[in-house]
Amino acid sequence: MIEIDLTRPPFSLLDESGIARVRGGLDLAYFDPGDVILDANQTGESVFIIHKGEVAELDPQEANGQARIGHYTAGDLFGAISLLNGKSRYRFEAEQETLCYVLSGQTFRALCQHYPTFEAFFRESLAHKAQLLTERRAMDGLSMAGFMLARVRECMRAPVVIDQNRDIQGAVQTLLEQQADSLLVAGESGYAMVTKTDLLNALVIEGKGVTERVDCLARAALVTASPAQYLFEALVLMTRHKVARVVVMEEKTLCGIVELTDVLSYFSSRSYVVGLQIEKARDMAELARASRRTPELVRALMAQGVKLRFVMELLAALNARIVHKAWAFSGASAFDHTCCLVVMGSEGRGEQILKTDQDNALILEDGADAGEVAAAMAELSRTLVELGYPPCPGDIMVSNPEWVGSVATWQARIERWADLRDGESLMKLAILLDARPVAGKAELARRVRQALFDRCAEDELLLGYLARAALNFSTPLTLFGSLKKREHGIDIKKGGLFPIIHGVRTMALERRIEALSTLERLEALVADGRLEARFAEDLGEALALFTELRLRQQLGNTEKGAPINQVVVQHLSSLERDLLREALHIVKEFKSRLTHRYHLEYA
Repeated sequence: MIEIDLTRPPFSLLDESGIARVRGGLDLAYFDPGDVILDANQTGESVFIIHKGEVAELDPQEANGQARIGHYTAGDLFGAISLLNGKSRYRFEAEQETLCYVLSGQTFRALCQHYPTFEAFFRESLAHKAQLLTERRAMDGLSMAGFMLARVRECMRAPVVIDQNRDIQGAVQTLLEQQADSLLVAGESGYAMVTKTDLLNALVIEGKGVTERVDCLARAALVTASPAQYLFEALVLMTRHKVARVVVMEEKTLCGIVELTDVLSYFSSRSYVVGLQIEKARDMAELARASRRTPELVRALMAQGVKLRFVMELLAALNARIVHKAWAFSGASAFDHTCCLVVMGSEGRGEQILKTDQDNALILEDGADAGEVAAAMAELSRTLVELGYPPCPGDIMVSNPEWVGSVATWQARIERWADLRDGESLMKLAILLDARPVAGKAELARRVRQALFDRCAEDELLLGYLARAALNFSTPLTLFGSLKKREHGIDIKKGGLFPIIHGVRTMALERRIEALSTLERLEALVADGRLEARFAEDLGEALALFTELRLRQQLGNTEKGAPINQVVVQHLSSLERDLLREALHIVKEFKSRLTHRYHLEYA
């Protein structure tokens, strides 16, 4: 029997019987350099899995310089699509002495017939293939199902509802009878919430009488989720809004309540522990200890197969709370009513997983004195350094007066940058597009954002200059469409992440889209008719793949000081190489679309 590793997709989609069928149906075949293994228009008869050597995928219809469109090495599979389609579209030719495992077409078709997911693997989009990779990695983790599959509807409890005319005494009695911790108060304008703590404070601290109406205590600003949302998303909402429960609504229909204890009973996660430590930190030392636990949390979540988007959302919420706490410790909270702290870059987009350089700015009310907050801003920058956020090399921080200003000052800066359109000015506009308020008066950030949209969204020339930056770095693919295999790796940030993030950011500016994260911007562009849903989904999955590869570099090199953006292709599995190659081709297509949309071919 031939020994071959069949633990990776697509063969991991088979059961033991299917695996045995594969092993029993394999042969070995040797090819010399230049041998045509499968020719264009030839009827597919076998699936080939490379044991040793290299194979080129060639398009005979193209000129010689463009004929080589794919490259396969040890562990790669080809020939399956030819079998499914009836004939091969391209020619597969050995470039070196090559040894392949050969699976007969008859066995392959039988496997496809008995295992639909196996067949689907060869027909699916990048999004589906990436999901298979996530699931395979999660098999060695604790429990993917608790994070990935549990829905809010599975653990919500029935809500306890009382009328707005009930008094406090009646509300307390209802809580005791129902053994609940919170009540929903039904009124003409909808529901509001009152908790056991609210009632206790009202009676003991505020001295309210038991006959007063309960609606005077109820809070109408509810945090809601839908029954179909993932339970992990409910945890993210609780973390972001600093609440212990969410109200479950199906459009306008009340469905239930999910308490924090319900979520934690479904899966054990360190996220709440870290969040609790952040919230309870009484000084800088305690906050720093909690902040240092975030890499540990990331490792735990990734090991359990949590979807990267959820990890980013949760970490963004935790980081925002850390910064907000640092804002208070530095004394800046004294200016909450006259200024707004915004974070920018990956932190502003909610895409920061491990801590990166500080990128922040301060917006003041018109007429406020910037000199009054200067000392507090310098202290805030020092505080963030203590918490593990390094100073920005470009000095884009609130300790720099150039990144502090009134609404009118920021409006003037936007006008100047848009008029200049030089590299530095365009970079500053792009950074400001990702600004997210995290402390102080959020309305100030909204006004500056509106000014940015008003000045830039319809300026075709400026949009073209902005979009051109997405083309500044070449896509790390060879002339023939295969991955470049530089000894020290390919730069995944320049070659993959930046073109997607910046290109989507530019399109979002043009359409005045308020969303900040790249994935939310993609969804908004689909809703706006600017991108097809399938292409946007593939762009999002490409972004997730690049982010995950970069994250693995960061987690593996936190103490080694190795470049965090360099991915060595030779260290990736066959499926990861396949996904990376496909993702980079999607980036290449996106750059082509940007070129066409903003007429950059003439620039």
